[in-house]
Amino acid sequence: MTNQDEAKASLPSSGADTFVVPVKCIKDESKDLPFFQTSEAYARIMSYILALNTAVLNRKVSDPLPESEPIKKILALLDTLDSWITLVPPKLDPQRFGNLAFREYVLLLEEKATTILEDLLPNHLHPAIKELSPYLTQSMGHGTRIDYGSGHELSFVAWLCCLEIIGFSPREDHTAVVLRVFVRYLELVRKLQKTYQLEPAGSHGVWGLDDYQFLPYLWGSAQLRDHPRMKPIAIMQQRYLEDFAPDYMYFRAIQSIHQTKRGPFHEHSPVLFEISGVPHWTKVNSGMIKMYKAEVLNKFPVVQHLLFGSLLPWRPSDTSEDFSTFAVPPPPATTIPR
Repeated sequence: MTNQDEAKASLPSSGADTFVVPVKCIKDESKDLPFFQTSEAYARIMSYILALNTAVLNRKVSDPLPESEPIKKILALLDTLDSWITLVPPKLDPQRFGNLAFREYVLLLEEKATTILEDLLPNHLHPAIKELSPYLTQSMGHGTRIDYGSGHELSFVAWLCCLEIIGFSPREDHTAVVLRVFVRYLELVRKLQKTYQLEPAGSHGVWGLDDYQFLPYLWGSAQLRDHPRMKPIAIMQQRYLEDFAPDYMYFRAIQSIHQTKRGPFHEHSPVLFEISGVPHWTKVNSGMIKMYKAEVLNKFPVVQHLLFGSLLPWRPSDTSEDFSTFAVPPPPATTIPR
């Protein structure tokens, strides 16, 4: 039986509870990775990422935003996960690769995932918890390897996407999903990375975009797309990093690199250094979308851990949309940042 058949067989065709425990389906790089590119799961994830990209065009983190009840509850959940770090302090004895206390943190998350999701979701959506839980528990890092990378970030986005699919988080929340929820998530995982000395998962070394994250650069460049003064080269100036990091994910991500790495920027981050020479954020954003598909969604070491179920199905896509020709639409004229 192929991976496609296994996944289809696991999805009930009828009944009140159509949710399943999601499973790995990308096991053979030569066969499963090409199928993934044409799957319904890929289409849903990519559509969601692009929709969020559009939602934050020329928007700042500090812009006033309505926060719906679902957004407030997701933020409270992330605050809870943050508070657990104090319950699992890092071990003090010298450790070569990551701090073993992180395994305890992940175990705590796995043990309490059902409870915190019951608090998050209304009763009628509790049947979805068994499908949602693995995406959340995998989004903080790998407890055995004590690492974190773009695959874990992808798992968090998959979790958010699933919350929208089941009707918990409406499309009207897209801007807040990025500028409130995802920004909060980034600070949480950066704290985890620092506290437990997490290794970069699947890092390309200096030739990778970033040791840990990708989407802050994709959505962050969308935030800056039509900025009247700030060009990509501005990331090379410290005063701009300090001034703009609170409002723009791209600058905050560069600031985070400076806080963790030493030496000339062009030596430890040559890819980001080269991108800083691009004249316009529009080109940076479109380039980031292409790079995300190539370096994250089309990389076997990253997506082999992605899970599939009824919400992110392992079957041919229902849409004929060609994501390779995606173009960011123009934003409303009133949203140019100050």
